[in-house]
Amino acid sequence: MSGVHGGYTTTGVILVLFILLVIVLRTFW
Repeated sequence: MSGVHGGYTTTGVILVLFILLVIVLRTFW
């Protein structure tokens, strides 16, 4: 259960970083 939660948290962090990257790129483009 803890392992699944840890994986979900990691995926969430990567997703947030990706969204922030897209926003920054759109802003500078």
